[in-house]
Amino acid sequence: MTREQAPAGQLVETVISPPVIAAVAAHAAAKVPGVVRLEPGLRGLAGSLTRIARQRIKGLEPAPTEGVRAFLDHDPPGVRVEIDVSLSGLDQAAATAQAVQRAVSRAVTEATGLTPSAVSVSILDIEILGGLL
Repeated sequence: MTREQAPAGQLVETVISPPVIAAVAAHAAAKVPGVVRLEPGLRGLAGSLTRIARQRIKGLEPAPTEGVRAFLDHDPPGVRVEIDVSLSGLDQAAATAQAVQRAVSRAVTEATGLTPSAVSVSILDIEILGGLL
């Protein structure tokens, strides 16, 4: 949420909803090398189905946010992002998770003007190609 001074001296408030922030975060996280996919989990899947149905009823094309949750904090103002991912077994998991945190923080700040106070990455799966190590 940002406040700006309008030309006529009126205060204008811009509200950026959590699904928009989640969509920006999902896009940034999915582009990080080593991320195989975002994992919605049961909680995310239920929320996603509800959001997609509501947007389709309104005639909107839903942005993909599966595996990402964004929360607006009001005091102090800010945003927190939680991401669930599946990673490649060919990359170091901790380094990939840190790269996701940096990419998401940068993308959310650039797109919304809000700097995340936290970006939490949960690794739910590591895909090992060719069987067991």
